[in-house]
Amino acid sequence: MTAMQDTESAVRAVAGRTAPGVVRIGRDGGRGAGVVLRPGLVVTSAHNLRGPSVTVGFGDGRTATGQVKGVDGEGDLAVVAVDTGPAPAVPWPAVPAGHPEIGQAVFAVSLLPGGGYRVTAGHVCAVGAAFRGPRGRLITDGVEHTAVVGRGSSGGPVVDAAGNLIGINTHRPGDGLYLAIPATESVRATVEALARGEAPARRRLGVALAPPHVARRLRAAVGLEPRDGMLVREVEPDSPAAAAGLQRGDLIVAVGDQPVDSLDPLLAAVESAGPTLALTVVRGVEEIRVELRFEG
Repeated sequence: MTAMQDTESAVRAVAGRTAPGVVRIGRDGGRGAGVVLRPGLVVTSAHNLRGPSVTVGFGDGRTATGQVKGVDGEGDLAVVAVDTGPAPAVPWPAVPAGHPEIGQAVFAVSLLPGGGYRVTAGHVCAVGAAFRGPRGRLITDGVEHTAVVGRGSSGGPVVDAAGNLIGINTHRPGDGLYLAIPATESVRATVEALARGEAPARRRLGVALAPPHVARRLRAAVGLEPRDGMLVREVEPDSPAAAAGLQRGDLIVAVGDQPVDSLDPLLAAVESAGPTLALTVVRGVEEIRVELRFEG
């Protein structure tokens, strides 16, 4: 059997085995795709949702209204409760099968707006790829692959030749490459928590921030000395930032004793800190120290 025949056989097998467990998220053409996790539950990308309910379309032409059970906006995952009918679950493999290797053949599957499925073939070209989630948080364990993913396919599955879930498509960096959240044990734990209605307990500062190049430009515009740091653009009421006295226009220049010149080390410090975290802030020309306090 030739390589082309091998690929043809694998695509047909995935189409028959996996495609019936793939759904469309949203009305008409849909905003994205989803994967049947088990009877009554669908997992998709969080950015596909617009409210507490969503229309879910199935390969047999049926549509149903689903209710959002849980959303992880930072990790771009969500679980929807919906009558999945006869649609089968897409197998979620046990570790280590959920850890793909570079060069491994993979297949992306999505449900077309007019009916029928799209199945494309490719290979894993990188593991541990980093990309930004829809809220700006860095996701560092992405699976990069070359199976072409069309518009409206985010939230759909990437599977291996046996139809086992490798990841959930979420991002297109360009140049014919696609990124998926890996179907690892930790991601499965997050999805199961979402299915129980439990949102991930991630710490938040409660601020909107501008990057250093914007901070330098804005400070220069009002005659202040340029400094590297993250500029506070808004402070949420009743947040740790508000309780610590952070103000709009403050420039966060250090966390603990470490300088801060980008968002990622600041978020990492917040997540790994104990009950308190010290920030060094420049307010106008004055450098001050504030202490954040976290619950739990």
